[in-house]
Amino acid sequence: MCRGSRRRRCASRSTTPLQDTEESTMKALLAALLATTTLASTPLGAADQPEVEVYKSPYCSCCTEWEKHMSDNGFRVKSINVEDVATTRARLGMPERYGSCHTAKVGNYLIEGHVPATDVKRLLREKPKAVGLAAPGMPGGSPGMESARKEPYDVLLIGSDGKAKVFARH
Repeated sequence: MCRGSRRRRCASRSTTPLQDTEESTMKALLAALLATTTLASTPLGAADQPEVEVYKSPYCSCCTEWEKHMSDNGFRVKSINVEDVATTRARLGMPERYGSCHTAKVGNYLIEGHVPATDVKRLLREKPKAVGLAAPGMPGGSPGMESARKEPYDVLLIGSDGKAKVFARH
């Protein structure tokens, strides 16, 4: 009977080149299986997260708080400081009457103001024909506008014709 390390060959046991090849093949297959299992259980990388381009004033702290909210909810945030948000909003195609302090772009949609990440995720999942979502004004209690004063507000779905309908109530 052999004793000691498995790697040591026993004098009483010899292997053929074919057995050595089979053992090497099995080890390679096992390593590949372990690598695949490890990769499959790895969380999605940043490249798999939707990117949100946020056009905002460099002086607006609530916009920065909204960006943090979006980042905390799985979005990659690209912050773009602009001196005139209204001009940028118009250039991107969001009607002025739904304006707020920042305009964001995610996928083919525009997001105006302090829209919750859950609503943006729903928009991306449902993919309606629309310009995007808006939370007009700066409602107290919305993401980035957290305070003791919470006010009810609607998130609007803005159609291609510029008309709005309620998408979510908060």
